[in-house]
Amino acid sequence: MSDREAGPARSTGQPRTLLQRSRRLLRRRFDRGLRTNAQLRFGGGIVCLLAVVAIVGPLVSPYDPTAQALGARLEGPSLAHPLGTDALGRDVATRVAYGARISLALAVVATLVRLCIGTTIGLFAATGSRLVDAALMRLVDAQLAFPGLVLALVIAGTLGPSLTNVVIALSVVGWATYARVVRGSILAVKDRPFVESARLYGTPRRRIVTRHLLPNVTGPVVVLATLNLGTVVLAAAGLSFLGLGAQPPTAEWGTMVADGRNYLRSAPWLITAPGVAIALTVVGFNVLGDGLRDVLDPDHIDDSERRRT
Repeated sequence: MSDREAGPARSTGQPRTLLQRSRRLLRRRFDRGLRTNAQLRFGGGIVCLLAVVAIVGPLVSPYDPTAQALGARLEGPSLAHPLGTDALGRDVATRVAYGARISLALAVVATLVRLCIGTTIGLFAATGSRLVDAALMRLVDAQLAFPGLVLALVIAGTLGPSLTNVVIALSVVGWATYARVVRGSILAVKDRPFVESARLYGTPRRRIVTRHLLPNVTGPVVVLATLNLGTVVLAAAGLSFLGLGAQPPTAEWGTMVADGRNYLRSAPWLITAPGVAIALTVVGFNVLGDGLRDVLDPDHIDDSERRRT
């Protein structure tokens, strides 16, 4: 957000005006992005399709995702079973739909936890004293020094196999990036004239943070969270594939791939269906994140407009 857009904020009602301007500006950018940005439409379409499958699929399917039907085991795709059946006769399409619920919900929860932890630490680091900033950034550096997936494996293996422990493991290893992004974004605007004007008018520090600083980190954080959603889905599927996440008979994409690897030649649909679902999810969130970056990053928008003119 530029100084012109933000403007000096008085302590009597002006901060609300600033927040309203920020919201209107984001809404205009998003509306324009929907009309002109193909990445935003394509990625958003994939994500919406996955959400519809996760919500509606289990409701319309006539099959139980965990009920065994050994007489129909390893049947190929047909009208009755569009994606075939697995080694226990369970409908693969139904299990993929239920797996979408689990994978997407897990990704959203883990990403929200990362976002809250990272935003809080980045905010304290950027607005606190030099000692607080140095201490928190060394904590961030220590966390980033460990490979994320390896650290998640250690945490999930120590806590035991379960979806809750997967959320904990993925949340612990991913918050540091948010802290760096939030700290950098706040440091870039905390000394700008509109923030200094708010201080001179006697605006309380908490109001300056909530009305002036945090709105400026919304764009980068939203883009980072969107990109992280696909990464979390992939990491959660990997942990489940290794036996550290969802446990049988839970319908989860990583577990489905692990169950179907022994039938790769005789029944390739067992890993093709969940594998394609994982790939579509990662691609969808990555493309959507790129589209949101184009919409929410003012510098990128200005560069695009200059190239068009």
